[in-house]
Amino acid sequence: MISKSLAVPSQHLRVALFSMLGVAAMVGALNGAVVLGEWVAKPGPAPAAPVVAEAEPVEDVAPTPLPPAFQFTAPLPGRVINSPFGLRQLPWEENGRLHQGVDIAAPGGAAVKVVADGVVKATGLSPTYGRYVLVMHKGGLTTLYAHLASPAPGVKKSTFLRRGATVAFVGNSGRSTGSHLHFEIRKGDKPLNPSFFLNRSFAEASDLPLKAAGRVSRKIHVATVSKWPPGVVAKGALGKGGKGGVQVARLKNGRVRATIPVVAVQAPAAPAMAAASGSST
Repeated sequence: MISKSLAVPSQHLRVALFSMLGVAAMVGALNGAVVLGEWVAKPGPAPAAPVVAEAEPVEDVAPTPLPPAFQFTAPLPGRVINSPFGLRQLPWEENGRLHQGVDIAAPGGAAVKVVADGVVKATGLSPTYGRYVLVMHKGGLTTLYAHLASPAPGVKKSTFLRRGATVAFVGNSGRSTGSHLHFEIRKGDKPLNPSFFLNRSFAEASDLPLKAAGRVSRKIHVATVSKWPPGVVAKGALGKGGKGGVQVARLKNGRVRATIPVVAVQAPAAPAMAAASGSST
């Protein structure tokens, strides 16, 4: 049994309880407000800086050069010129004359290549040049391939040919002393020394060595031949004992060197494109 002096009225207990709860709520609110204030006052993390990819260094690239305007190959790659451009004297001639191209010895049937892009201007048969192909090129240049066995299949007037394409086959037609190619290059009607062009390239038309290639040395090249062409008869060859005739010397390579004077049978008239060349080898 509880003493009445120690008993606390229930009304007072309720007041005390609510007072304690109010104090606790106030303290919680104050603590919350302090924490919230500190959180608001505290600076946030700095925004991340944007990542910029490091640019790779750009190398200076030289512009691609334009291809040469004029490119020439050899008509018989790998073979040498046996008889050069310039003044030349054949055994049956009394004087030297202009050899308007170059001669390149090769076995019959060897493929002849066109030396530059061009269009076939003519094909034909000449008493001196034999079978030939004439090709036009840009810049007013033309090339002639002569003493042929035949043009290549499909090669005819107006045919376009790429540099290095087969244009014909080596032969021994016309006024010829053996199987070989006679090759000429001209600017208009002017013959040029092919050695200045073969296996060379030129950036522009102004770079073409027209002046140098058109010069003709005064030195006369005495040609050697392996046989005399039909229709040419040596002076004294039919005479008694051969006196006053041709002196013939056979060289180590089997070719024949002969000296003049001679009597030659007149060759038939040649076409206009070959008339200026006289006899040809």
